[in-house]
Amino acid sequence: MARERASKFFNKLPFFRSEGKTPPQVKLPRLKMVFFIVDWDKAATISKVFEEEDVRFHFIHKGRGTASSDVLDLLGVGVAEKAVVACVEQEILVPVLLKEARKKLGFYSPGAGIAFAIPLSGINTPLLKVFKESVNKNEKIYIGREGETMAAGGQGEKPQEIRNDLIIAIINQGYSEDYMIAAREAGAMGGTILHARGLSHEGPVKFFGVSVQEEKEIVLIVASRKKKLTIMEAVSRSYGITSKAEGLIFSLPVDSVMGLNLE
Repeated sequence: MARERASKFFNKLPFFRSEGKTPPQVKLPRLKMVFFIVDWDKAATISKVFEEEDVRFHFIHKGRGTASSDVLDLLGVGVAEKAVVACVEQEILVPVLLKEARKKLGFYSPGAGIAFAIPLSGINTPLLKVFKESVNKNEKIYIGREGETMAAGGQGEKPQEIRNDLIIAIINQGYSEDYMIAAREAGAMGGTILHARGLSHEGPVKFFGVSVQEEKEIVLIVASRKKKLTIMEAVSRSYGITSKAEGLIFSLPVDSVMGLNLE
């Protein structure tokens, strides 16, 4: 009897009087990881842009840049301290970040740097909650029936054509300069080098047949898609997993590239 009374009570509440329909769930907009690679003294400028555009969080990592001698005049730098600034943002807002950064840095000027975005295929639950709450509060952004991101009063945006790739190499320390020479000879214009530490369990080390040297270097190169394969084949021949550099080399598609002429 008590259970029946409780059932009747809850059925009278607005939430439960939905005629068998469940409340509509908010779909998550497409998210991207946005990267800016700029001179170290320009990192604060990028951070300021993020603050003004209400970016929830971002990361800054120090690295060093390399460029071939024939593009030094274009870049304004050869080897210099670089800042890799990254954040996660909704796809529809990425052009806003790029536009504001361009206004403040002048990405067409020598040495301004480069920016690009990588689509995300998944995020963890706390971050998912942050962006779901953002969609609920932001009336200017919503998701179309087929999942496409749309602006209020606008049309669904078509996915961008992928024309560039980010080539990532994780190699033993001390090989990055020679690696970049091989990459430049194959068509790369320059790269950014980050320092890292490699960790592995005994099992995987024996399986791959390589030792894990603690000090690693991560080399990032943004290249046009038509040059990607040539560059990857060139560096893999001398700095791949079976070489002394023990390089793990792979690539990711990137879009919204701004800065260098990668052709």
